[in-house]
Amino acid sequence: MKFRHLLLAATAVVALPGMAMAQSSWLPTAAAQPIQGVYLGAGAGWNHYGKNNLTAQGGNAAYFDATGASRQGNANFDEGFVGVLSVGYGFGNGFRAEVEGSYRYNDLNHMGGFPGRRAGSTTSSSFSNFSGEVAQYGVMANVFYDFQLPQWFPTMPVAVVPYIGGGVGYLWTDMDVKGNRSVPGGNRVNIDDTVGQFAYQGIAGLAFPITSVPGLSITAEYRYTGTLQADFGGRVTTPAGANVSRGDFQIDQAHNHSALIGVRYALYTPPAPAPVVPVAPAPAAAPAPTRTYLVFFDFDRADLTDRARQIIAEAAQNAGRVQTTRIEVAGHADRSGSPQYNQRLSQRRADAVASELARLGVARSNISVQAFGESRPLVPTADGVREPQNRRVEIVLR
Repeated sequence: MKFRHLLLAATAVVALPGMAMAQSSWLPTAAAQPIQGVYLGAGAGWNHYGKNNLTAQGGNAAYFDATGASRQGNANFDEGFVGVLSVGYGFGNGFRAEVEGSYRYNDLNHMGGFPGRRAGSTTSSSFSNFSGEVAQYGVMANVFYDFQLPQWFPTMPVAVVPYIGGGVGYLWTDMDVKGNRSVPGGNRVNIDDTVGQFAYQGIAGLAFPITSVPGLSITAEYRYTGTLQADFGGRVTTPAGANVSRGDFQIDQAHNHSALIGVRYALYTPPAPAPVVPVAPAPAAAPAPTRTYLVFFDFDRADLTDRARQIIAEAAQNAGRVQTTRIEVAGHADRSGSPQYNQRLSQRRADAVASELARLGVARSNISVQAFGESRPLVPTADGVREPQNRRVEIVLR
């Protein structure tokens, strides 16, 4: 039994790391996404159960007291193995919660203690013909946090996600150990009982995602699992098997130190975030070309000629065809006459053109009217010169 269990443990510990190394070329160097949704996990590895101090209780304590022996003994165990299965849920922000089932096994290595105390000296505390094992199986509820390493983290040969966690639950310990005391009479100590206890654990590990299988990771972790003090039923018998006493053996708090290699598979893998592609700003719309129409007037006149009405009609028609937002009407005069008179004359000319545009259907609110007098001649002249091209109104469609 002992050799078979250790062989299974060794196979799990050796094979799984080998698989992880074989897949190392599949592993990305970019940060992995947090687990989101349901996942499954499994692991196996080495378990150290530690030394158990035994204290006789009840009828067993009365027996050791009556024979002048100590109530205190101990049991040491070989290195063993552990296996776990789990189902959990990732919240997509690094936190995970899971339910875990576990099994641990260790063979008895040595029994000792319960020394005699007669005449101020102790007799041998060694045991002979000892044998036994301890098996533990339990259910735990665990909470984890996965650390997402930042992109600026130093480059590593494989992607890695460190995590920590802890849990509480219930652990059943099935202990079956026995051995003969090497003292006169050689009575046999037997402990054979299964006790359920509150259990707790702390976990630290590393996950190595495999890119070729989305959601799959290799895990390597350490666990400390402990239970509270408990009493196990046992008895003391003669070498022939007759009962000498019956009672309990109190066993100190149990300590399990475990190292496991495992696999974890997330059933849902969120799609990788789409790369951010900069969007070029839309080119600004080209400004609509302006159109200018010139309406000329007779000397010292502000009434519209037939030709002037044709030009104004063309401007009004085009204003409806294009996206015109504003129509500017600017009146001008030549330099014959005083500046004050020419200012008033240019205003009358601009008003006449604006009124004709409105009559032809152009909204009056879209028309702005200005008068510049003789200040902006189309053809520069000396003062007092009559110049036909300066007697005008400019219509600008914008």
